[in-house]
Amino acid sequence: MTAFDEHADLDDPAFRLLSNSAVTLFWRATVLEDTVGALRAHGYQIVRLNASGWTADDRMHDDVSAALGFPSYYGRNLDALNDCLADVVAGDYGWEPDSTGLVLVLIGYDVFATQRRTSAQVMLDVVARRSREALLIGRRLLCLVQSDDPTIEFDGVGSTPVVWNPAEWLASRRQP
Repeated sequence: MTAFDEHADLDDPAFRLLSNSAVTLFWRATVLEDTVGALRAHGYQIVRLNASGWTADDRMHDDVSAALGFPSYYGRNLDALNDCLADVVAGDYGWEPDSTGLVLVLIGYDVFATQRRTSAQVMLDVVARRSREALLIGRRLLCLVQSDDPTIEFDGVGSTPVVWNPAEWLASRRQP
């Protein structure tokens, strides 16, 4: 057993999911429901959204905004989604403070991805980036994506560059 194992809650179903990605695909409804049930049993807040009706971005923004209690000034675009999810991660709204974490369950996401591929990809990327930020402050945000298309694929999400440390950020500080 490593020091990491000693501190990890290996019984928490989110541990395995988050160790790979904040966004996980599901095809079989039974597998998804078993996972959601296990997360709920561990105290996770489940927010379920039916993405099969999202044939335009407006529908997605309406549903996400209502489900997470976004403020009335929500801009209903992907930049505003990014901003409001930051507020959700901070606990300003949409996240029950006594929950173990927040799980967004997106049902029928393949329909949205077929109709609005770029928006579907960007939304998953936003959630993945905000999930990483949540982990940095001791919170857990997961996204379970159900697709009726078992061959659906997305580009990587939540990617971050490898960067220089602050003291050597400038190239001039890395000269011999």
